[in-house]
Order: sequence, then C-alpha cells, then structure tokens
Amino acid sequence: MRPPDTPDVGNNMHAIIVKDKTLVWSEVPDPVPRADEIIVEVHATALNRADLMQRDGEYPSPPGWPEWMGLEVAGVVIKAPSQSRWKIGDKVCALLGGGGYAEKVAVPASMALPVPEGLSMAEAAAIPEAFATSYLNLCIEGGMKEGDTIFIQAGASGLGMAAIQLAKAFGGTVMTTVSSAEKADFVRRLGADIIVNRKTDDLGAAMEKNPPDIAMDCVAGPGLGNCVVKMARGGRWIVIATLGGAKTEIDMNTLFKRGIRIIGSTLRSRSSEMKAEILAGLEKRLWTSFYSGKIKPVIYKSLPITKAEDAHAILRAQENLGKVILTVK
Repeated sequence: MRPPDTPDVGNNMHAIIVKDKTLVWSEVPDPVPRADEIIVEVHATALNRADLMQRDGEYPSPPGWPEWMGLEVAGVVIKAPSQSRWKIGDKVCALLGGGGYAEKVAVPASMALPVPEGLSMAEAAAIPEAFATSYLNLCIEGGMKEGDTIFIQAGASGLGMAAIQLAKAFGGTVMTTVSSAEKADFVRRLGADIIVNRKTDDLGAAMEKNPPDIAMDCVAGPGLGNCVVKMARGGRWIVIATLGGAKTEIDMNTLFKRGIRIIGSTLRSRSSEMKAEILAGLEKRLWTSFYSGKIKPVIYKSLPITKAEDAHAILRAQENLGKVILTVK
C-alpha cells in the first residue's frame, strides 16, 4: 500500500521501520530469495505481542530475517523455485522469523501453507503464528490427548483464541483466564469450559478443583509457583513468555513427588526445519477444520499498514478480543 505520491522505484518496496521509536512506512530493498524460498506479495500481516517487544529493542529478528517486524502473513506467491510445491499466483499464509510488515517477503517454501478456502487474507494471516504456537506447545511439548484438561492463560488474546479452539478440536477440557466479563463471554463462545476472571476469581482454587494436565502460560510471574504445584500428576506447565515477571518461588518437593514438569518453549527460536515440521502437522490435523469452518480465526480489527501505530496501541492496551491485522493490499 504505497501512498499515492510515492514513486514506484525498481528493486525497492516499502516496509514499516522503527525510527526514533516511531513506526514509519519506508522504502527498503526488495527481498532476494534463497534457492529454497518463495517470494510472497503480502496482502495482510497479523500482530503479535512479540512485535511490541521487537519494537522496544528486546526481541530482534533471528539471523537471516529482515530487521522489521511481522511473524505471519497471507498473500500471493510471485516467485517460486521450479521444484517447489508452490507456483506463481498461489494464495498462501506463512510463518516468518520477521519481515511481515512489508509489501513483500521471502520465506522458505516449507513454511507456507495454502489459504483455507472461504477465508479472507486477513483471516489467513491470523493462522500461522498463533496456531503453530498452540500446536507446538499443546501437542508436541505437552503431548495432549483427548480428555486432558488444558489451562490457557489470557484466553481472549490472539494466541488464546487459537489455543482454545485447537484444544477443543482435539477433545480437551479448557480452563482459561480473562480480565473482564466481556472477555469471559468471548472465550465461552470459543468453547472454553472453565473461565477464571483474574481480577475477581481465585485461580488457585479453580486449579485445585480442576487440576490441569497441560498449561500454556504466557504470564508466569510470582503466581506461577503457587499454581504449578496444583497440576494433575505428571502435568506439563509450558512457559512461553513472562509478561507477569520472570521470577517465582516453587515448592520443588511437590514438583518431583508428583512428576510435574516445567518446560520453557518459544517458537521463534526454532530452526526453519522444525517450524516446517510443526506447520506440516498443523496442516495434516487441522486444515480440514478450517475448510469446514469448525475452527476460524477471530479478527478484532483490521487496519491499513500505514496505521501500524494505532494497531500497536490496541495491543499495548490489551484491548483486543482476537487478532489485530494490518492490510497491505
């Protein structure tokens, strides 16, 4: 989305760059693909809290990825290797290490998936990061099976939206936290079974009554130690972020007597090969649910990419119920 007065310069595109702590739609070089990469013309990119951290200088893109933000996109393939699964004109959504806030992005062909029929580009852009993170942590790290009780922090977030739907699709009972009655209604519509308002309810008491087998925790903080010991025997508490703080105190005796495991996990730091395996599993096990409409990304708001500042403000205020999208075309 170039402003009307911006000339179309060969071998250049536009991307959102951080300049003096401000987001600026700036001219940058076109991506140059490696042998195994496709070039995607970006139509939409979804926001994640990691974008705010990267903007603040705390979470840079991994080596080999653009410096600008953006972990997931949807768009159209405009260049592909001859032996690739993809051809020019294919609609794809893709998981990135960075670089989604742009007109184009180069991505390994194995880290792209077909846009599910019936979904808009904005909806498809909301799939890769949130659902891959959920699949990695609940299914691979957590070994989720039908009948498990799954605890998900921040159920009304973009990640929570994905994790609740994935857990329910695989036969789990979902407990989740929210911060308002409006968000409680939202997660209930997604299928959450046990809803804890962290401002008015006692999470520890809820966990004693419904001991979780798996927890996916983006909060951690001082309260982690009190909660993790309330898991079911053999429980897996998976910490994916520390928005509530990085320190807690844990009764280790309870941990080893009951075989509870604490697992640290991030998706962004995984190799492209591991990410491709995660996406392949996601496509195999969930894509029919996207096609049928049983699972659907929830979009809170879509804004043009030149309004990235407004979109970031929504995430910082924790205003959103579901995903915030930046549209590029």
